[in-house]
Amino acid sequence: MRVSVIVPAYNGHEKLDLTLAGLADQSYPAHLIEVIVVDNGSEPPLRLPEIRHPNTRLIVCATPGRANARNAGLRAATGDVIHWLDSDVVLDRVAIEAHMRWHHLAPYLSVTSYLRFTTVELPVPADVIAIDDRAKLFEPTEPHAWIVKLVDSTDKLRSSDHGAFRLHVGGSTSVNARLIKAAGPMDEGLILGQDTEMGYRLFEAGAVFIPEPRSIGYHLGPTMRMREGTSISRVSQAFIVDRVPHYRWLRTHPNRQWDVPYVEVEIDATDASYEDVRASVDGILGSTVPDVSVVLLGPWEELDREPERRSPLKDPRLDLMLIRGHYAYDSRVQIGGRSGRAPYVLRLPAGWVPGEDTLAELLHLMVERPLGLLSVLLSGLLEGGVMARLERTAAFARARMMAREGEDLDAIVGDVFGSMQVFRETFEFLPTAEAKRPVERRTAYRARGEVSNPSNAEAQRLIKENELLKSKVAEWRDESKRWRSTAVEFRREIGSLKKQVNALKRARGIGRLTRRLHGLLREPQPPRQ
Repeated sequence: MRVSVIVPAYNGHEKLDLTLAGLADQSYPAHLIEVIVVDNGSEPPLRLPEIRHPNTRLIVCATPGRANARNAGLRAATGDVIHWLDSDVVLDRVAIEAHMRWHHLAPYLSVTSYLRFTTVELPVPADVIAIDDRAKLFEPTEPHAWIVKLVDSTDKLRSSDHGAFRLHVGGSTSVNARLIKAAGPMDEGLILGQDTEMGYRLFEAGAVFIPEPRSIGYHLGPTMRMREGTSISRVSQAFIVDRVPHYRWLRTHPNRQWDVPYVEVEIDATDASYEDVRASVDGILGSTVPDVSVVLLGPWEELDREPERRSPLKDPRLDLMLIRGHYAYDSRVQIGGRSGRAPYVLRLPAGWVPGEDTLAELLHLMVERPLGLLSVLLSGLLEGGVMARLERTAAFARARMMAREGEDLDAIVGDVFGSMQVFRETFEFLPTAEAKRPVERRTAYRARGEVSNPSNAEAQRLIKENELLKSKVAEWRDESKRWRSTAVEFRREIGSLKKQVNALKRARGIGRLTRRLHGLLREPQPPRQ
């Protein structure tokens, strides 16, 4: 397999020369490597140094921006694998070989090197070629803490689920060219965060992300994110939130619409009635998942012909015209095209209406398991019955790359990601005739309030009674204060009375003694002998 190493560069001749020296003697066969240096408007223009890989060429991209430069290199690349490499990263001698060992195993891989950051005095290109152990030139170094944390906290990405795409960093990452073709090139509309956004699209195209510890890249100095992390996050998140639905913590607004929705619902209107399609679409748009869009399939090109104006009610295309006319100005509904940009796709037969919380419950089950396919039997038997299907986009994209001709994609998804079948009674799906029409948002809010409080009059009575009890409590508190004051006065009076009683008791005792003495004096004395 051939690999194209794309190195976008803007000025920085000294570091670029070291980067190219690191590519000059890679252990991977030289005839299978091409190096494309993209000059992104350097002043003075870049030139290729003497020490470089023999298959190195220089092209120019006058439009500023790293995404523009990388896409220019991508258009010029001929390899089976595309290896992004920053112009201030020096690869270890076996780095590309370590990447390519993985790419020989499967066509859906994205492999990332372990970067180490150095601030030592820069060597000369000849030293990079001459020394066997390049670590001796650049140590001491610091690891890429963010990548190490991501890998270690997810059991080497085994438990990261959809978060693995964050490993796609442009410093030194290789991707199968077939995978890039499926996902599309770098987004030139982004100021920052292009690596993350492309990582998301690669993930949805079926990529598996591999951290490769045997591939080491020495980053010459700190990255821009290390120097200005807070400012970079502020700028990139403002744009990334529209394009990466998995960043749920950035999508907290209850009514916002985003460029890439979290879930797309695909409904085939080809032979369906206007009423059935409208019931299904309105049920989806009225659900508790606002981050949703609807794609209506059908022969819409037939409506481009002149409509029957003299007898419009007899036009066989009438239902299609009504459907398109009804949703033509709803930004959440796409007339024609295909789904596939969102992480999840619900394929819903027209005429079946999900409950208000049905979509949220289905998504929760898909994420918690996690599953690649969740099928809901709407009517009939499991074999050949009418089904609603919630599909994980990444699962089916990878299955298509893995499948042999004629092989069943559902079976592959079930083996790799897992699948599950449930009945519509488990999740609320009703046919059009039984479903309730959506109501205006404020009315729905009031209705939910009435459901949570079955007797509104009783609730009001209890509120008033509660207020009355509060006023009674206040009265009782005042009364208790008066009683406490009275009790103090009583205690004082009791104390005074006790003193008086004691005094009386003492006076009464003296009287008794005096009377006793007087009695003794009055008694006759016995005669003396």
